[in-house]
Amino acid sequence: MKYKLTGLIAGIASVTALSLPGLADVESKDPIKLTLHDWTGQFITTRIMGSVLKKAGYNIKYVQADYIAQFAGLKTGDLDVAMEIWETTGREAMDAATKTGKVVNVGETGMKAIEEWWYPSYMKEKCPGLPDWKALNKCAEAFSTPETAPKGRYLGGPVTWGGFDDERVEALGMDFEVVHAGTDAALFAELESAYQRKAPVLLWVYAPHWAPSKYKGEWVQFPKYTAECYNDPKWGTNKDAKYDCGKPRGPIWKVAWAGVQKKWPGAYKAIQKFNINNDEMGAMVGAVDLDGKKVEDVVADWMKKNQDRWQSWLK
Repeated sequence: MKYKLTGLIAGIASVTALSLPGLADVESKDPIKLTLHDWTGQFITTRIMGSVLKKAGYNIKYVQADYIAQFAGLKTGDLDVAMEIWETTGREAMDAATKTGKVVNVGETGMKAIEEWWYPSYMKEKCPGLPDWKALNKCAEAFSTPETAPKGRYLGGPVTWGGFDDERVEALGMDFEVVHAGTDAALFAELESAYQRKAPVLLWVYAPHWAPSKYKGEWVQFPKYTAECYNDPKWGTNKDAKYDCGKPRGPIWKVAWAGVQKKWPGAYKAIQKFNINNDEMGAMVGAVDLDGKKVEDVVADWMKKNQDRWQSWLK
């Protein structure tokens, strides 16, 4: 009986596998190398895409890579796919890479990015002019720490994220010192600690993420971003410096080595169709960061609940 059940299960698994869209069309068994960075949401999107492609029969390899420096590998084909390039911090590097013709923009992920300076609402009592960025200089000391006083402290993301925060402080003449968190986890651990104590904190917060939903607060309003702000020193209030504005907002993009479309056209089409929204991602990041679930388990749960959806990406 055990043998018969085993054979039946194997047969069902075989039929199921063969019925998956795109399996018969796998063009190369060479591994498709997907990059992993250093924040939870990116782990999730990348492993969802990798899991979908594995279901279709593709060989997948995850490669740890620097968020900005990865473009060198994408140009040469040493890396194949990056699932999250944020309009807020990665657009310049992405555009420079796609202009070479060696990297292609594979389209939007469906998520919309915000990355900016953020403070808890209770800080408005100590700095009533907020969210206007000009108010920060009047109350910089309220955001100071023993290490930065009398200057305020801004806790930025890991240096690898880019974002031009140091340049922004200098261009806008802000009485603040930028201190970079070592990791994504350290950044939000400090927010949690400060929020519980109602302690001063000003830091990099981004969406999609659970933090803007869990904590009551606001993003600082800098002069509105334009491309000229990042490229022309004469734009804006400081005629001698770039980055005298806030960060851009917009889509989170997918990019790939230009050879992916030719070598794995079925996979390329699936990557094009990948789509997840901010609410979904915020909930999944929260499941990992707040509830202690493993990324792999959260991804497996999403795959189970969205089978029709991801299978449609493979058609």
